[in-house]
Amino acid sequence: MNDATVIGIDFGGTSVKLAAVAAGSLLGSIRRIPTQDFDEPGALIDRIAEEVAGLRESHPEVFAVGVGVPGAVNVETGYTYNLTNVRGWTAVPLRGLLAERIGLPVVIDNDANCMAYAEWSYGAAKGCRDAVCVTLGTGVGGGLILGGVLYRGSNFAAGEIGQMSIDLDGVPGPYGNTGALERYIGNRQIVESAADLYRRRGATAPDPLDPETLAAAALAGDPVAAEAWRDVARRLGFCLMSVVYLLNPEIIVVGGGVSEAGDLLFEPLRETLRATLTDECFEHLKIVPARFGNSAGILESSALAASLSAR
Repeated sequence: MNDATVIGIDFGGTSVKLAAVAAGSLLGSIRRIPTQDFDEPGALIDRIAEEVAGLRESHPEVFAVGVGVPGAVNVETGYTYNLTNVRGWTAVPLRGLLAERIGLPVVIDNDANCMAYAEWSYGAAKGCRDAVCVTLGTGVGGGLILGGVLYRGSNFAAGEIGQMSIDLDGVPGPYGNTGALERYIGNRQIVESAADLYRRRGATAPDPLDPETLAAAALAGDPVAAEAWRDVARRLGFCLMSVVYLLNPEIIVVGGGVSEAGDLLFEPLRETLRATLTDECFEHLKIVPARFGNSAGILESSALAASLSAR
């Protein structure tokens, strides 16, 4: 990873976060824009451009901007499509509009692809040629590094691990794909499944019940919470088993808020993969947490922007 100074933008449904970045480290504080304050793309893009201008006053050496978005992206045209939880963002030429306003090169991609590229560039998958990266949060996203290249697929839609089925007769998915993984281990689904497990076990659930309190309960010795995390790991593991058989990666990197459960998730995940993979697929497979934390989206999108300096 080079040390060029860029601006990384994490475009989320709740807020747009941006900061200057060099060599994988934040330069100063993170700026935030409430996404839901804007009813149409133009006004929000104008506001983003204003914040970029402010950052450039402190960091005039910035030469490019990277944007990670929670939805489909055509990286050739620079259009974004159907951003999750963002009103009015259908077929928006984000790259062109933002570049016109700020006068800098702009690169955009799906946020999971940004995560994969950053983890490969200077994170947990650095030095690996074949990596599978998974983000666990509101939904489940994925990105692929194959042969040392970010693999996007023929229509830039590769890596959608959350839409892979783990149950042919399971919960209906949004695209007719019954049993889609993220219908079982997204944040809300984890909470709903855990609440049902507590009811069936006749036990009292933590209040409030969310992945963080569920992890704390498990660490405090709550057997139902620990069982809930084993269920999450088993479901994720069975999906990743298929991915490993298809791609034979050397590393799986798991990030996102749900991954902060640590060994509660990773130990049963490794056990599931050990029990379901051949020796050839498992023996040299590393399963590790992502490197980045709360500022991950900014650092991840900045990695793609920094790559422009090498072209």
